[in-house]
Amino acid sequence: MAETSGYVDAPLESVWAELCDGWGYSGWVVGTIKIRDVDPSWPGEGSKLHHAVGAWPLALRDETEVSVCEARRRLVLRARGWPVGEAVIDIALSEEASGTRVTLAEKPAAGPGAWVDNPVFDAVGKRRLVEMLDRFSRLVEGRRASDQLR
Repeated sequence: MAETSGYVDAPLESVWAELCDGWGYSGWVVGTIKIRDVDPSWPGEGSKLHHAVGAWPLALRDETEVSVCEARRRLVLRARGWPVGEAVIDIALSEEASGTRVTLAEKPAAGPGAWVDNPVFDAVGKRRLVEMLDRFSRLVEGRRASDQLR
């Protein structure tokens, strides 16, 4: 399992609002090249993001489903990307100072990554999560700064 945590200099409501924008996931989720559709009930439990992963022209079309949604606290997703497999991504939020602590954890759930305990997968997964959290932080903080200028 890979995990990382970081501080986002934005209130919890702003962070949660970004997670609720299914169309924005391709802006911060490493490997997602585009969002094809978002269920109207996103991020309600059972709702899905329909996405493409990989690199054009070898993009794979698949989906991510919400397993757990605890508003403004936690979002658990089951991301599919066959033939690579599936992963469970747990996003936890907590207020910290004037911002938000975001913790991302990811573990393989099905397919090749889930077949063995693999330290290489964990190391690559950790680096991927660090990059995702950096992109997410910049997106939320940039949007907040832009809103404050208006």
